[in-house]
Amino acid sequence: MDTKNKGKYGEDLAVSYLRKKGFEIVERNYRFRKGEIDLITLLNNEVLVFVEVKLRKGDTYGDPETFVSRKQERLIIQAAEDYIFAINWQKDIRFDIISITGSKVEHIEDAFY
Repeated sequence: MDTKNKGKYGEDLAVSYLRKKGFEIVERNYRFRKGEIDLITLLNNEVLVFVEVKLRKGDTYGDPETFVSRKQERLIIQAAEDYIFAINWQKDIRFDIISITGSKVEHIEDAFY
């Protein structure tokens, strides 16, 4: 499976997981300049959650979430700020990571900011 298809596969797993947990999927692959947000979700119409999805076959080289760099976090935050401004969001926000290793899905809330 190539990188693009792996990314879509991981995002599809994350979408399924989040929907089961009551999240509404608002956007997928939102881009702003050099930044991209994998998923933008809404929880209980109160919290806008920006989600980075990381997928690995195994944990030989570390857990998937450890591959979110500080630079990537900054780019995600910049994209989120653009999105928040564009829709005039006035409520809470959060940055989460969905870490997928094999068939194990881990949801890390408030992963960064």
